[in-house]
Amino acid sequence: MTDSQLFSMTGFARSEGALSGLSWIWEIKSVNGKGLDLRCRLPGGFEALEQRLRQAAQKRLQRGSLQVSLNLDRSAAEQSFRVNRPVLDRYLAAAQDLIAAGAAAPTADGLLALRGVLEVSDADEELDPEARDAALLVSFEAALSALLEARQAEGKRLASLLTERLEDLTKLVAEAQGCAEAQPAGLRARLERQVAELLEAAPALPAERLAQEAALLAVKADVREEIERLEAHIATARDLIGQGQGIGRKLDFLCQELNREANTLCSKAQDIRLTEIGLAMKSCIDQLREQVQNVE
Repeated sequence: MTDSQLFSMTGFARSEGALSGLSWIWEIKSVNGKGLDLRCRLPGGFEALEQRLRQAAQKRLQRGSLQVSLNLDRSAAEQSFRVNRPVLDRYLAAAQDLIAAGAAAPTADGLLALRGVLEVSDADEELDPEARDAALLVSFEAALSALLEARQAEGKRLASLLTERLEDLTKLVAEAQGCAEAQPAGLRARLERQVAELLEAAPALPAERLAQEAALLAVKADVREEIERLEAHIATARDLIGQGQGIGRKLDFLCQELNREANTLCSKAQDIRLTEIGLAMKSCIDQLREQVQNVE
């Protein structure tokens, strides 16, 4: 399964970008989920990006719960200054009355020092919002690509673990097959002892009735169908792992079916060894299903 394109839903990625003195970092954390769920933590004024982030994620991911965060850094942005003319004009109008009363005319540096006259703005505030958002989205796509690589790397590990569990389960099914083949002989011997005891206790009991009961018990103890279905489900699971992406739900359903067959096998088991094998199967299937929960 080393060539499997299986994807996990677990991963982490980050990407960096910059434009005109504004720099940023995208971070994406992904864990397992029933569907695709995207939760964004964006700075104020960037909320409009969320819908476009969702659309980008939906094109490349099928399942997973994603935490997306955008961190901005304006420290490298050049600052620019501008004079607020309406505020300055009000100060000048007030100064005229003072000058007429004999006060000295205000100096330029004195006027610029007055509250509200001189405004400071960062260079990124002058950026075209469309250009800024386009650059941010390019960087987000890079983070998504990194996340896919991380989820694929984890998927390779998952494929190996799933294959190991399926191999363990295959061995248990083979053991169950051996027990099932030996079970009729053991069941026949036990029935013969029980029949002998019944005939001693009730000699008038019809032999035909005893034969019918024996046949019924044999049918109830037959686990060949369960073993065949277990083998078929294991083969299907192997095929799915080979297919790769987008198989998580199908594998989860197969785990339910495998568990159903193991339960039936345990209920039909007529000897302790077959019961032990059935319980070992259930434990192996539980381990399998635990890993399947992380498959996309």
